Amino acid sequence: MLESLIAQYGLLAVLIGAGIEGETVVFLGGVSAHRHLLPFWGVAAAAALGSFIADQIFFFLGRRASGSAWVRKLTSHPVAAKGKDLLERYPTGFILAFRFIYGMRNISPVIIGLSAVPARKFVMLNALAALVWGLCISAAGYLFSNVIEAVLGRMHLHIHLIIGLVFAVAFGGVLLICSRWRLAKDM
Repeated sequence: MLESLIAQYGLLAVLIGAGIEGETVVFLGGVSAHRHLLPFWGVAAAAALGSFIADQIFFFLGRRASGSAWVRKLTSHPVAAKGKDLLERYPTGFILAFRFIYGMRNISPVIIGLSAVPARKFVMLNALAALVWGLCISAAGYLFSNVIEAVLGRMHLHIHLIIGLVFAVAFGGVLLICSRWRLAKDM
């Protein structure tokens, strides 16, 4: 039952999940690719496309809706100030790296949209970074599944996915704690 749902809706779920949630969905897509429920390159492409589309939407919201209450509230967060500083000092590097900086992924395209960065530059750099991100996170799920299978043997799919989800959430939690500690230390 779960296998057929993943096979039928998996790539669409990865595409949507990459744009809305991010790493956890893409990581589990990599786990599913390891189990041969989804094609690996399909998972990586869906992840890249979902991330790219979401970031483009947020960029243009920042560019076109800069006066909205939502954008003002989002950019008043202390993390936004750190992102603005990084963008001003390293515009190209920041655009290529923001999706890899935990806690900066969703706010950064809005900040970039509010800046003087040309839309064409953002589109090109965002596409490149989304491709790298989609491939890396998908590969992490795939390789993690290899390790789990080597250590624990082949398990039922739901157990495999639960272990992958627990690992992804724990890893995300550690990254969140480290990034908050780092931001607090820098301020």
